Amino acid sequence: MKNTGAEKNARERMRPGIITAGGFFGSDDRTIADIVQADEEEFRRLDLDFEKVAARLAEYRETGSRGLGEPVTVGRKLVCTGDARGLLPCPFGDGAFHKNSMEVSDTETGERLVLSDLSIHLLGIHHFLQGRGCEFRLDPEVLSRMLA
Repeated sequence: MKNTGAEKNARERMRPGIITAGGFFGSDDRTIADIVQADEEEFRRLDLDFEKVAARLAEYRETGSRGLGEPVTVGRKLVCTGDARGLLPCPFGDGAFHKNSMEVSDTETGERLVLSDLSIHLLGIHHFLQGRGCEFRLDPEVLSRMLA
């Protein structure tokens, strides 16, 4: 993605308090394009596929939702989902997603992922894993270990 008007508009919508209270960048001051490029390079290095990772996370969400807010065991992972009323728009302007959260915890290592339906969409379609320091950042290294 080039630093175009579309990226500028998306970046504005990703600021804290616009779509989410904390925004999408955390402490990261890189451009969206730079974040995406770095994460795509990491995915290649780790032999990960964006669509397959998004599909796997969607499977966790589906399984976790059966627990109705209580943790569900999936192998050595605990998956807990929560819902809130409303929708979150994609900052790139291509849809709105159920406002929810999911935590996937590895019971052996204690490592965890925190994400939402919007996070899965951003990963699978836009290759945007959010900025460093963002609560919902999907770090490629962590994804690789958690989905192994």
